Amino acid sequence: MKFSTDIWVAALIRRAELGGGYAVVVRKGDARAGSVLVKVINRTDNSVRLYAEATRADGETIWMRPSRAETEAELDAYVERARRIDPDLWVVEVEDRQGRSFLTEDVEDD
Repeated sequence: MKFSTDIWVAALIRRAELGGGYAVVVRKGDARAGSVLVKVINRTDNSVRLYAEATRADGETIWMRPSRAETEAELDAYVERARRIDPDLWVVEVEDRQGRSFLTEDVEDD
């Protein structure tokens, strides 16, 4: 059974806090079924990555990088375009000195 989006986001924020990172909801979408973008910021080396939830052919949930942009401004532009397409979209920003996303599902970083 899948959790509602608001509960899933709250759990992600809590995992970040427990792991020594910081996470905040930048944009709140539909509480029950909104999709989520997770922007990870590593302030140590100023790198940024964006992750979006996807489903593999076998039905498993994974996280993938929908954009290979290398600057925060480029990723923010991607997020803004996605927000215009999907008004139920959630956006969570995670800051961590090690660049961890705190996602528990599989992450395809390639």
